[in-house]
Amino acid sequence: MIEPLQLLWIFFIVIMVLTLVVLLEIQRSYHRREHEVMFGTPLFDSQVKELGLLPAEVKVLEKLVRSSKYENKDAVLNTASLFESAVSNYYEFKGVDRVLPETRAVIETLRKKLNFTASNHLATVCSTRQYNEGNRVDLFFGSGSKVAHSEILRRDEKIMVVAYDESLGAGRSLVGKIINLRWTRPEDAVYTAKVTVLSYSAGELTISHAEALEKKQLRRWVREPVDFPVEATMPDGSVFHGVLLDLSAGGILVGLPVECTSGQRMTIKFELPSFGEENVEIEILRNLGHKNPKMPDLFCLTASFAGAFGWTQERVLQYIFEIHKKNGPKSA
Repeated sequence: MIEPLQLLWIFFIVIMVLTLVVLLEIQRSYHRREHEVMFGTPLFDSQVKELGLLPAEVKVLEKLVRSSKYENKDAVLNTASLFESAVSNYYEFKGVDRVLPETRAVIETLRKKLNFTASNHLATVCSTRQYNEGNRVDLFFGSGSKVAHSEILRRDEKIMVVAYDESLGAGRSLVGKIINLRWTRPEDAVYTAKVTVLSYSAGELTISHAEALEKKQLRRWVREPVDFPVEATMPDGSVFHGVLLDLSAGGILVGLPVECTSGQRMTIKFELPSFGEENVEIEILRNLGHKNPKMPDLFCLTASFAGAFGWTQERVLQYIFEIHKKNGPKSA
């Protein structure tokens, strides 16, 4: 009869053998991945030659694609999203702090040479590493009621440095906290990312990068110019009267006599012709300032619908359809 201790040893040996087999298979798979000829190699070679990439840049590109899950070697050259996904996987696998500074510098150079930065309006933005120095951003603290207008002063593959006015509160108290970083790409969308404050020094916050970005479209729907009186109720109960300047199923342009900041929420009430009163929550995307010369006292604010707005969206779509059916379609 086998003793319990013997059973335990047998079980332990079996587990060790199975673990060794799995590790050997992982090693073999990794070795094949590192050294085998990948699909798309001829296309990769011709593209890097056409781009005039240096040998060191090609070597780093190969590291990126071999650390990714892509089957085709040329995948990292095709789109910004595929490139950034490969970069994120590489940094996660190696540890961004352990990647040589010269390798990180080459990755940043590659992003610019491939035109995958956020300044290229055809490039998909999926990482804050694509942001550029000089981009104006908003910093949201706590529940979002406190906001600081800022800009990116410096950035590299590891961190970003943004301006911070100490009058908003002690910058050192933010170290270690997670804040929202919001950036608007004109005619595209508002991007929000959760980042960690790493350090503070002389009016500057050093923050982490983020790959998870929340995107809110600015011009997703056909927009119809309107001129409707609007009543806006703020969270504190204060009420302001203004004008609805254009309308779409995704959001609005509203003129209000009070300056508002990105991320601020409020409830608006307006009369939609043939459909009656609409009462819906909105979230401010951008403050365009005194853009409308006919209404110099009003701030022009782009906003998206928030909360439960399904019925309002349907009625707005129907209203725009009826207008276009009568007058003919208008460009967005």
